[in-house]
This record gives sequence, C-alpha cells and structure tokens, in this order.
Amino acid sequence: MLKFYKQPLAAGILLALSQAAAAGTDTFFVPLTASAVVTIPNSAEEFIAPWTAPAGVTQRLLTSLNEVEADANQSVIRVPGLGSQASMFDMVAYDDKGDYLFIPHETLVGAGVSRYDIKNDKLETLFGGNLEGINGDWSADWAAFDPATFTPAGTLLLGEEWAGEGRVMEVVNPLDKVNKIKVRELDTIANTAHEGLRFSADGKTLYFVDEWNSGSIYKVEFKSKNRYDKPGVTYLLVVDDYFGDASEDYNQGSNVGSTRTGAATWVPMTDENGTPLTTISPFMNGPTDFPEVNPATRGGRGSADELGGTPYGRPEDMEVGRLANGNEVIYFAATSEQSVYSIEELGDDKAMVRLFASNSGTPKNAGFVPTTAAMNSPDNLAQDVHGNIYIIEDAPNASAVGGDVWFARDVNNDGIAESIDHFLSIRVAGSEATGMIFNPKKPHEFVIAVQHPTSTDLEAVPMGIGDSVWMFDLSQAGFPKPAKK
Repeated sequence: MLKFYKQPLAAGILLALSQAAAAGTDTFFVPLTASAVVTIPNSAEEFIAPWTAPAGVTQRLLTSLNEVEADANQSVIRVPGLGSQASMFDMVAYDDKGDYLFIPHETLVGAGVSRYDIKNDKLETLFGGNLEGINGDWSADWAAFDPATFTPAGTLLLGEEWAGEGRVMEVVNPLDKVNKIKVRELDTIANTAHEGLRFSADGKTLYFVDEWNSGSIYKVEFKSKNRYDKPGVTYLLVVDDYFGDASEDYNQGSNVGSTRTGAATWVPMTDENGTPLTTISPFMNGPTDFPEVNPATRGGRGSADELGGTPYGRPEDMEVGRLANGNEVIYFAATSEQSVYSIEELGDDKAMVRLFASNSGTPKNAGFVPTTAAMNSPDNLAQDVHGNIYIIEDAPNASAVGGDVWFARDVNNDGIAESIDHFLSIRVAGSEATGMIFNPKKPHEFVIAVQHPTSTDLEAVPMGIGDSVWMFDLSQAGFPKPAKK
C-alpha cells in the first residue's frame, strides 16, 4: 500500500464547494441561433478560435499537441497507431488553487494523465500505461481515462470508461515532481464504465455512474472524507415505482414505459465495512461486457442488476449543486436519451429524481431569437460559481456542423430548467468539446478541451494542431459577479 499524503482542505476547494450553495441566474449572454459550420483540419479557425461564441466571450489557446511535441522540455501521451484517437484529452480537472490543469487521456491502451502548469505554460505526463492492455495484460496498463476529479484531500481520481477494467486510480501526490508521482488503484469504488466522478459538498460522499444504455447511478459514503482507500457503504439508486428489467437497456423490453423519475431510494450494495451484499462483488475488475455475456465483467454492473438499479441511457458526467430549498442535488447527463436528470437528496437514503432538461421537452433560447440547433447527445456537464449548469454535447463529431454547449437556465433553482440557451458551438473537424470546468479562483474563467480532432492524425494532417485546451473569459460578456460573503 502506498503512503497516503494528507492535505488540508484548501481555500480553492472551499470556494469550489461553496458553488454548491449558490442559486441559478438568468441568461447573461445573447444565445447563438445555429450550430457552427465545421472547417477543414488545421484551418485558421482551429488555430485561433475553435468555437463560435456570444459577444464578449473570449477564447485563447493554452496548450496543444503541436506545441508540446515541438518542445523537448514538455511531454504528453500519444499512443502510436491510433490516429486521431492517439491522445484523447478528456475531462480536465483544476487543482484547488487554479494553478494546474490535469488532463486525462481516453486512449484505447496506454492511458495516463498529464499536468499543465498554467503560469509556466508547461505540460508534463505524470504517468501512462505500458500498452500491454492490447494483449490483455492490464497489470501496468490503463485505458479510457475519462473523468478526472481533484479531491478534497488534494489527490486526483481517474476512472476507466469504455476500455480497461473499470478501475478508479488515485494519484496520491499530483502536485509533486514527476519522478515522485505515486498512483494506486482504489478497490473501495465499484468497477463500472466510469464517466462522472463528483464529491458531495461536505466531501464525504463520491457520486459516480455506469456509462451504459442500462447504466445505473451510485454513491459511496467513505468513513473518512480524506481516505478513499478505506471502505464505506456503496449505494445504488432505485426509483421506487420502477418496474422494468435492470439488466436491459433503458428503452428495451419491460423498461419501455417504466417509471424512472420520482421518489427513489439509495439501496446499499455493501455494508459499512465495504463487504458486498450481492452475489457478484461490485469491486470485481473485468472488461466492458454485460454480465449476461461475460460473468467476469466489471462487478458494478452485475451487482446493480441484482439489486434492480434503475437504468438510464448512457449516464455520463455529473455535477453536484444545491437547490433553492437547501437540499443537495446531483445532475447527470443521459446521452442516449438527449436528456439531463437531477437527483435531489432528501436524507434517510431517500431521493427525488427529476428530468432537468431534454432536447424535446425543454424550450430553447426562451425569450431570445430561436436556434436551429438541437441538443444532441449531452455528455459533459459544468457548473459555475452561481450554480448554473452547462451541458456539453458528445455529437455530432465528424458531421458538417459542430457540437454545442448549452446554458441550462434554472432561475428558481428547483432542479428543472426553464430553458436551454445556445452558448457555444465547435467548428473543428472530427472533434468534440469536453472537460469544461470553471477556475476555482477566477469564477469568470473556464477551460474546455478539443478532443480527437482530425488534426491529431499526423498521417492525414502533417503538423496538425491536434488535441488542445482553451481558456475562456466571461468578464466582458455580462457574467454576474459572485455575491460577497
């Protein structure tokens, strides 16, 4: 077992957690009216301004594969032979002071994480796999790191999504020198297709998902909020009136028409010592197969099926906030459903599940000029200092128009958006936007990554800019200033 480095809950983390107590605001920008037209790879737009944005919203490049690989003093993961998917910048995380960005790599094999020093404009790889996963040996290899979350203890969590074994890894000392970085697997968190990893405001509970079309919602309550290697109780979300088959897709068989919103219960999967209460251990490592196909698959899936976990259509990213009534709320995107849900915590293992926003059921640009865009495959979520939720699409990637970012307007902060307003649209060929996150020290700033653009494939696009991270500034766009405390 690696030594654990306990760190205090710093001011930046306190600021980030205080966001959960804020209410939503009205729309502060003039929304877009159409999705962006995608440009050719390595176009001027890709190098200068990858997104179309409202007036006053500025963007600037922080780092890119092209820049890093031209500098011998920097390093980044690029897996040979994977073309545009060779690096796969994904869900970026800030440290608590806003000095560093941690960039997980969602590659098929050889996944790892890179750290970007904002002040010194320097990217370094903290660790990466040995590529042996391609031969089925995951002992020193990882895959598809999608979520990255800086913890209240000052560590960094990374989760495997569509490849690997569904593990969550902890970088124990993410701010240390590269040659001193220590990483360990956390066998206290159920193995699933991880995407969302978010802590409660008090830092004691970690919420997470299983990103399948029969995916469930989980949480683990740790005995100590700063020790994630110590077992706690893992829970599964079950809607009380759900009557379908948890092992089937959300829209198949008896799940068609089955209730998946309303009153719900957090059902324990383990006891307080982390001992499984199901036949299948939720902590079993395994490939991304369904239990019906492969009994050695990731344990979180089979365990959830045993308990009748309510299924959703590819649950992905999560955010934790607070409603106007003071209750904690968890938001999660359901990509296949073109929807985002909210889960209000009611205490005593009870919750209320609501449809927060959807492409077909929520007005777009209400009170403004309409947009021709649709909310297509909501994937990532972000939250600003006011508690506003931003929805980032996973689509349409290689099509003629770019994916979009939406501002979910919930002014009364009841967990149901009154409108989704068209905020950004990406115009980079072959790409999607990902990893949008606000600076914990500068609330008017956020970063967002360009993932798997065509320009990452150097055989197709020599000297391509590749995956990149961009900084946005809302200070000239009417972004409301946070209330003084």
